[in-house]
Amino acid sequence: MSDPIRTNDPQSNDRHAPAIPSPDMRLPRTVFVNAAGVLSRDLPLKELIECRTHVDGRLWVDIDTTSRQQVAMLDKVFNFHPLAIEDVLNPNSRPKVEPYDGYLFIALRVVRFCDDTSDPYDFETANLCFFLGPNFLVTAHAGSSPHVDSVMDLALRNPDVVGRGAARLAHHLMDAAVDAFFPIIDRVDDFIDSLEERVFAAFDEEALRDIFAVKRMVLSLRRYLAPQREIFNVLTNRPSPLLSVDIQLYYRDIYDHMLRINDSLDTYRDLLSSTMESYLSQVSNRLNLVSKGLALVATLSVPFVVVSGMWGMNFGRIPLSDHPYGFEIMLVAQLALGALLIGILKSRKWL
Repeated sequence: MSDPIRTNDPQSNDRHAPAIPSPDMRLPRTVFVNAAGVLSRDLPLKELIECRTHVDGRLWVDIDTTSRQQVAMLDKVFNFHPLAIEDVLNPNSRPKVEPYDGYLFIALRVVRFCDDTSDPYDFETANLCFFLGPNFLVTAHAGSSPHVDSVMDLALRNPDVVGRGAARLAHHLMDAAVDAFFPIIDRVDDFIDSLEERVFAAFDEEALRDIFAVKRMVLSLRRYLAPQREIFNVLTNRPSPLLSVDIQLYYRDIYDHMLRINDSLDTYRDLLSSTMESYLSQVSNRLNLVSKGLALVATLSVPFVVVSGMWGMNFGRIPLSDHPYGFEIMLVAQLALGALLIGILKSRKWL
């Protein structure tokens, strides 16, 4: 009984040498499932070209755009449009969906936390591009992609992931890419839950800096999500020969996820803005309390300064200087003047 997963090593068979010379002989990861459900992986270039036009089979090719040899295959092997290839190579290309002759080009922006910095809310973005054809799917990205790797492992364990068709396989990859937003949303949610104690109970002065950082992250995520929501709206509702009505139901689920994420980001943006305003208001209130305290001290000290200054002048005759209770009388008078001034300030609501 044959093994359902077959691995082809290009070094084990000279007739399978790639037609495109490559110093490092790097070929893209490939998975092919024929009509019988037998899965083959890591195809040599010659077999890859044959499987490209195999009507009954399903082909998935994963291109690493950091390899010039693999990028050249987009043009030499698959004959993709130069504008689509240009979007693949441009790290700043915006998310989009473009119909071409015989395939759809889809560019998504994927996110993940950046572990190289000390900022817990720092994340990095990358493009994940799809060439969706009737019997093939080509994915392109720079370097490793955890979303693609997870689906690749699943496909190698279960050939039906690829055998169900290119559109279903693209759904698995896009769903994994969109689900990567949820850990970021959860971290923002945990941060907002901790804000109440930090701002109102402990009055943490570092909270304002964290609020600005998280708000900047939320605004960045909204900027990436806005065009991607339109992408899945197109994939869900616009008729296409490459996407049947049954397949579009799966993309509608991703579209619902996008709406949930976008609504959560809108809510977090409003909460962060309100919290920042509350923090600044609390700072202003604390400043007012300090000002009132200083005004009270200054008001109480005015009678002492004035009266003591007058009775401390160097004159020969000063009232009550010979009175046995002169000090007590002047002390009571100063306290009475201070109380009178405080009463006047409170009556005018200045304190």
